[in-house]
Amino acid sequence: MEWPINCHQIHSRHLASGLEFTTSPQSLTVNPFRLLMSYHILEKSQSSPIWLRRRKNLTRKHRMQLKCIKTCCLLCTMNELDPFVRRSGLAKCFGQLHLIEDEDLVITLNGLWNVALSQPDDAEFPSLGIFKCMAKLIDRSISDGNWPSRGKNACVPYYAAHIIGSYTMNKAQLADIAIKSGVIGPLMELLRGKASWIEQRVSVRALGHLASHRRAFRAITIHEEEIISLSKNIASTCFGTVYNEFVRLKSRKRVEYHRDLMTRGCGGLEVENKKAEEWASQLQCWSLYLLNCFATKKRSLNLICEKEFLEDLTGMWGGLQNQSSFSGVCLIRSLCLTKDGRRSIANSKQVIVTLCNLSRSSDERQYKAIESILSLLQDQETRFAVIEFVVPFLVDLVELKAIRGGGSTTVGDRITRVLLQDYGRIKCGQLALKNKKSQNALDEVWNLKVERRKKDSMTSEQDVSERKVMVGMLKREGNQKFLSGDTEEAVAVYTKALELCLLNMIKERIVLYSNRAQCHLLLREAKLAISDTTRALCLSGALGPHSNSLWRRSQAYDMLGMARQSMVDCLMLINQWTKFKAKGHVKIPYYAVRMLNKQISATSPFHLGVGTSTPNLKIIDNGARESMASGDQVDQHRRR
Repeated sequence: MEWPINCHQIHSRHLASGLEFTTSPQSLTVNPFRLLMSYHILEKSQSSPIWLRRRKNLTRKHRMQLKCIKTCCLLCTMNELDPFVRRSGLAKCFGQLHLIEDEDLVITLNGLWNVALSQPDDAEFPSLGIFKCMAKLIDRSISDGNWPSRGKNACVPYYAAHIIGSYTMNKAQLADIAIKSGVIGPLMELLRGKASWIEQRVSVRALGHLASHRRAFRAITIHEEEIISLSKNIASTCFGTVYNEFVRLKSRKRVEYHRDLMTRGCGGLEVENKKAEEWASQLQCWSLYLLNCFATKKRSLNLICEKEFLEDLTGMWGGLQNQSSFSGVCLIRSLCLTKDGRRSIANSKQVIVTLCNLSRSSDERQYKAIESILSLLQDQETRFAVIEFVVPFLVDLVELKAIRGGGSTTVGDRITRVLLQDYGRIKCGQLALKNKKSQNALDEVWNLKVERRKKDSMTSEQDVSERKVMVGMLKREGNQKFLSGDTEEAVAVYTKALELCLLNMIKERIVLYSNRAQCHLLLREAKLAISDTTRALCLSGALGPHSNSLWRRSQAYDMLGMARQSMVDCLMLINQWTKFKAKGHVKIPYYAVRMLNKQISATSPFHLGVGTSTPNLKIIDNGARESMASGDQVDQHRRR
């Protein structure tokens, strides 16, 4: 018995999974047993010698026994051995693919997308017309109302836009080909919401990649105002859109192809919700990146710097799953490099508050926040509009040695130079700060970085030894007062010990700052606790942050309702434990896991309350958790 075959069914799933299928079908029929053998061989690993021999035998023996029944099969053409025939066949397929009624078209596009992701710099398919083919497929899905409802055609514009975005990711030459192929119009239709938020996500990704190339950017500027308006709206409303159109709906009422694209057929409601949150966050981040392409070229800054949108930017951070993605503070940093951008940001108190809070956190984007503030202070037009507000925050960072992503220079010294730029004029009375707290903070910076350095350089070795002894005695006295419940007296003793410390007594100062912060926590003085723990963390360095200070600052941020900063410090604390513990199962204290779960729930955009799974972690619940969670312990192991 012999059956006609649709070789698309054989080729497609192996192309989608990244496997190479080399059989060249040439006849109309196939024996069912041999067809099953073909499937069996295709499932084998290509690194196996047996697989290689069988594939070679299959190619020779059955080349004349298999024939694709499709008139234009892209997958068969891709496996053509003759390069000239293959290229001409691919060009023909790309030219006709949008006209053919093919129930398995989505499988073909899925395979092409995997090729584009794995080989984004390969110019073969772009040179043969894949961009024009994808543009026509998007046009057809939008203009023909019935076509998307047939089979799996609803997924076609998603894959088509993804293929365009993948091939234009790196090379400007491929972006130029895409522009000449007319992809801008179809992508703009998707960006306008002609399909759904799923297609908006991939269209804004593709437009962002195109806008990152100089020549392609010129073509996009034709739609400049519309792109900026749409991108701002998407970035501000995407989480609400995804929630209303997907998350809040029951499983049976959700759009079927949305569920298929998110989970690939694997996973239930929880997986779909997590994926929806991740994709909504990506949609927001990619919209901000597209806006950044215009901001870095100083285009339409008046549209981007609208006060309401700038305030919205402060809450756009990418979430846990996209911490390294482009965020609101990244766009703010780009705007701070322009004069109009600095002027607009200096007039927004909410943006300044966000930058100051972010500068004293363990967030990946701490450096960008510090750089943004320094840019505002270095501009004489905006300096005195923000200096009185930012000085009390930056004074805690003047001893910051290094920072993740901050280069090799000492960040604290840069902050000091910028803050003390006009200090001489202020002391002489030529300038005056209205805020007494800011004036005291500047005096503290001058005393710490100038006066005390001079005094320490003239201190004799005998005096250094005596001071170390006195500091040790005061630290023990402060510990005793803290344990006896005299918290305010303990603060005074720790403060006196800090005044006696030389600047190079790093370990002693770290412990004193951290212990004083613990006292502030018990006194419900969260802001003072954040200040002291930040100073301790600056002294300990970014590579090995002081664990107790991280935990205490996390508690202080929690007291102020700053869930994001509290969560990031808690994550950094857990990372420190896992880094220095022995291999195998890492035991994480109960109080840290409880805090982390609380803040993850608070920062979830959909408030699902779904935490991250930690299969290699064990929770300690040893009876001591209540005192730790309430902040009753001081650094015992560092006092000796």
